[in-house]
Amino acid sequence: MSIDNRAATQVAQVLNEALPYIQRLSGKTIVIKFGGNAMVDEQLKQSFARNIVLMKQVGINPVVVHGGGPQIGQLLKQLGKESHFIQGMRVTDSETMSVVEMVLGGQVNKSIVSLINQQGGRAVGLTGKDGGLIQAKPLKLTAKSSEKQPPEIIDLGHVGEVESIDPAVVHMLDNSDFIPVIAPIGVDAEGRSYNINADLVASRVASVLGAEKLLLLTNTVGILDKESNLLTGLSAPQIDALVEDGTIQGGMLPKVQCALDAVNSGVSTAQIIDGRVDNAVLLELFTDQGVGTLIHQ
Repeated sequence: MSIDNRAATQVAQVLNEALPYIQRLSGKTIVIKFGGNAMVDEQLKQSFARNIVLMKQVGINPVVVHGGGPQIGQLLKQLGKESHFIQGMRVTDSETMSVVEMVLGGQVNKSIVSLINQQGGRAVGLTGKDGGLIQAKPLKLTAKSSEKQPPEIIDLGHVGEVESIDPAVVHMLDNSDFIPVIAPIGVDAEGRSYNINADLVASRVASVLGAEKLLLLTNTVGILDKESNLLTGLSAPQIDALVEDGTIQGGMLPKVQCALDAVNSGVSTAQIIDGRVDNAVLLELFTDQGVGTLIHQ
């Protein structure tokens, strides 16, 4: 067999392997949280955009939710404004919130929309303020000062959490063959804007849309056991046990909680996948091996 024939045979094998996955997912909604290295590496950005366009082309409805913490921090630094964090959350006054809206709703969102459209897709950028998509409320953290004193409530300013999701605008875009790209900015009843964790928004959007899958792109290979081996398939009770014995800890905890919340709310599976891998979304969706950890009920 010639080299060209071998290459063609490999392509045919890949397509045959993908076919049952494409058939199973056609007509379904998949929510993808886009962040980490995949958002800053040029090659990974291009391959992510192609992956999203291909999903739409084969009948899947992708909904992208993106972060942008490093980009926010970079612009604040350029403006001479120092960032302060409490329990991993950026304290966000009104001036900082203006920068957050400029970066998330403008720069980052429009960049992703443009990338998808360059690959032949029809993406539309949204924030949670568009069409009343994300109703927010302030996120209150508590810190215990002493055993005798009640917990202290910490005000983070314009840092919020999701109160409710109205998916009407997303349904309208999906039904018109557009690809929604959502910046995680919400608004309260008085019109105040809030910056919300993108993993949390993606989880709630997936739940409300009745999505088949939630994909969370990260800068790790997935959930690891104590010997650093990748755990590829976990049930909700297994996740609880891994949290209890300290296997899952640190920055992975809130991400895992978002995944669990999604599957407990009716999303079939949530996958934490390595966004540093080229074509990670397609590999996870359409191949037998996948590139991360799948979480199911």
